[in-house]
Amino acid sequence: MENAHKQASKPPYGIIAVLMVGAFIAFLNNTLLNIALPSIMKDLKIEAATVQWLTTGFMLVNGILIPTTAFLIQKYTVRRIFLSAMMLFTVGTIIAGTAHVFPVLLTGRMLQASGSAILMPTLMNVMLVSFPVEKRGAAMGVFGLILMSAPAIGPTLSGWIIEHYDWRMLFHFITPIGIVVILIGFFLIRDKKEKVDIRLDFVSLLLSSIGFGGILYGFSSAGSKGWDSPYVYGTIAIGAVSLTVFILTQLKKAQPLLNFRIYKYPMFALSSAITMVLNMALFSGMLLLPIYVQTIRGISPMDAGLMLLPGAILMSLMSPITGKLFDKFGGRVLAIIGLAITTITTYEFSKLQLDTSYTHLIILYSVRMFGMSMVMMPVSTNGLNQLPARFYPHGTAMNNTLNQVAGAIGTALLVTIMSTHTATRAKELGEAAKASMGHMATPPTPAAIAEMKQQVMMKAMLDGINYSFVVATGIAAVALILAFFIKRPKQAEDPGDFKPAEKPVARKLAEN
Repeated sequence: MENAHKQASKPPYGIIAVLMVGAFIAFLNNTLLNIALPSIMKDLKIEAATVQWLTTGFMLVNGILIPTTAFLIQKYTVRRIFLSAMMLFTVGTIIAGTAHVFPVLLTGRMLQASGSAILMPTLMNVMLVSFPVEKRGAAMGVFGLILMSAPAIGPTLSGWIIEHYDWRMLFHFITPIGIVVILIGFFLIRDKKEKVDIRLDFVSLLLSSIGFGGILYGFSSAGSKGWDSPYVYGTIAIGAVSLTVFILTQLKKAQPLLNFRIYKYPMFALSSAITMVLNMALFSGMLLLPIYVQTIRGISPMDAGLMLLPGAILMSLMSPITGKLFDKFGGRVLAIIGLAITTITTYEFSKLQLDTSYTHLIILYSVRMFGMSMVMMPVSTNGLNQLPARFYPHGTAMNNTLNQVAGAIGTALLVTIMSTHTATRAKELGEAAKASMGHMATPPTPAAIAEMKQQVMMKAMLDGINYSFVVATGIAAVALILAFFIKRPKQAEDPGDFKPAEKPVARKLAEN
């Protein structure tokens, strides 16, 4: 019997290039916006809780739509999916760039999210079906190089644009690129797909949306609303119940929206666990470092972006190298070395001081990103390699969905730990400061009291950040332990337990 995933001799490099450019600008736009939030708040006269919906809403739309990509990839051609996604993204970009009130900006942002959510799983699936297992690491490495360069240049580019132009320029300069990519895709992408008799299960879609959406919203709101808010524990509870029902119903269906049976393949299940845990630890650097450098150290957003730039560039440059090493040595060695580096450097970040040198921060962050570069793509690819070819759409959709969930949980966990520890330390340090002032010969001046309070809060926040990094170290250590169980898998035989109509023919991409 011919192997189900046998590849054509020549992958569709032109199509892959167009897909990568589309995914790159979508990813870049997301990293650009974070630094612009204060400027948007000031211009549109809105509060932080309101502007946060630009990021929270984006994440929610991703969490709701990504699970549907398995269905879309099986049902429609790459041409149709890509052009639809890019048009949604570009129309959203145009609307956001012309916004003068927040509801219009949010509408544009949600349209952007709708297109962006579909692009990444589609591209990953095309990469999987276009390259044989023995060359897949190198191919995924190039994929990582393109996508990791977005967060490498995003913060610095955004900082420069915000300093010299209106925040709307972040959308204006993306718009013509999106239009050009749509035109190129329209004329270049010509894949074929046999008619597939599969229909969207709207009940499953509803359960998935409530499940993943509720969990994402609940955890992402925990930092601002607090865990005692009914909006937080209520939405998490509703999401958890809906997700449980969703999983149970999917296991009984011949054509599930998301095929949870893929977790019977041990290397895929292990890779999912490692990447979820690592994503939670990853957010310690993405979340806590900007708070430290901007709030405690008073470093400008532009300089903060420049501080993270070397590490991001190093990670993107390492991606193709890591891909080739993966093809030669497998994922276990790379993951163990990378996670050891990540764990050690995360612990070193728990020793931050009020006067930690700028150079030390750059070096430590760069080494941490070097370690991360040896883990994310190799571990994910190793797990996907075990799946039968027709399960690739489900594997890529599942990985991308769980990354969203892990990010939300990691952010909520670390923000809660930082806030709680900061409050505790502020109380302890405040009482100690009052006691010391009580022994002074002359009463302190109001200026001295104000300065003392500021120093107490800065020290308390620093202790909270350091304690959060200790917790993140423990999370990274869990991923390191799991990495010792990684094995290089062989592609599993297709169990043939689904209807033939569900079998995708995306491999025809390589034949055109």
